[in-house]
Amino acid sequence: MSEKKHRQCCVVMRISLDCNACCRKVRRILTSMKGVDTHVIEKKEDRIIVCGRLRPSDVVVKLQKKMKRRVGILEVEDLTGGDGREEGFHDHEPPYEQEREYSEQQPDCMTAPLLSWFP
Repeated sequence: MSEKKHRQCCVVMRISLDCNACCRKVRRILTSMKGVDTHVIEKKEDRIIVCGRLRPSDVVVKLQKKMKRRVGILEVEDLTGGDGREEGFHDHEPPYEQEREYSEQQPDCMTAPLLSWFP
C-alpha cells in the first residue's frame, strides 16, 4: 500500500483511564503508531492529546480496538501551514460505504406478489 499524505494535526480525545496500567497501554499503542510525533496523557481529565501526521479517525479506531473502550474526539487542530491544503488532500474522509445507484427496474418475480398487496 502506498504511503498516503496525512495532514499535520493535533487531536484531543476523551477515554476512560482508570489506572496506571491503562495509561501504560495507551502509551504503548500510541508509540507504536506511525505518524505520531508527540502525545500527552492526562489521567485526571481522562484526556489524550496526540500530534503528528495522522488521520484522527485512524487513531480513534486503533485505540477503541486495543483498549476496548469508547473514544471520543473533542477537538482537532490543523497544524498545516497556509490554507491547510496539500496535494491529494481532501476536506472530508471517504465514506466507509459507497453510495449505490438505484435504477428504475422492473421488480423481480419474488417481490411482485408482495407489491400487489399495497396500493
